[in-house]
Amino acid sequence: MLSKKMAKELNAQINKETFSAYYYFSMAAWAENENFGGVASFFKKQAQEELGHAMKIYGYVNERGNAVILEAIEKPKTDFASVEELFALALEHEKYVTSSINDLVSLAIKENDYATKTFLDWFVTEQVEEEASMDSILAKLKLAGKSGQALLMLDNVLGQR
Repeated sequence: MLSKKMAKELNAQINKETFSAYYYFSMAAWAENENFGGVASFFKKQAQEELGHAMKIYGYVNERGNAVILEAIEKPKTDFASVEELFALALEHEKYVTSSINDLVSLAIKENDYATKTFLDWFVTEQVEEEASMDSILAKLKLAGKSGQALLMLDNVLGQR
């Protein structure tokens, strides 16, 4: 069984992961409306991945004999200025999620909860990948600048994810 504090914090992380999906669905909707189908596809897949993360934690909380308690999900931003802004915000958001995962790891260590620490190690590795992916795409967008051709090529590549 998890401590009350750990169960509470893991439930909060389920909310954060679900919000991440909602946020990325919002980005996908904007991109689709702006005719960036590849970017929209990328963020839809990213949203599904975030839901998978939420469900992984959901399963762990239940497996450890605790209740999953779902809270309201915050409304995400819906208006964006550019594709570059989408990825800048996504990188910022992934850094926030990384910080939250790191806080959970710190709590697990403090509580000598080795099972939860081991469980969270997967998320630590995943967040390194998430940040690197968003950072790489953002760097390419900055390099492309105002080039419509480069943006269209990148949109095509992102659609192949």
